[in-house]
Amino acid sequence: MSDTDTPRRRRRRRPGTTPRFDTTVPSPCIGVCWLDEQTGLCDGCLRTGEEIRDWIIMDRAQKLAVLAQLAQRRLLRDQNA
Repeated sequence: MSDTDTPRRRRRRRPGTTPRFDTTVPSPCIGVCWLDEQTGLCDGCLRTGEEIRDWIIMDRAQKLAVLAQLAQRRLLRDQNA
């Protein structure tokens, strides 16, 4: 195999330019992914579509704030059930 036959390697970003995603807070997803049309919340984790979409790019503080909101949403849901 010659040098021209080898696959091209992807160029890596310079150190420090790669986004760092926070993985210290686990996702509240339980695999029941269905957005309720009336509430706009997922039936499984009670997050909004935007919260689900943005989870991967949220920092730790933002994720913890969402988790606190989920606890409140759970309480309201259980009281209304």
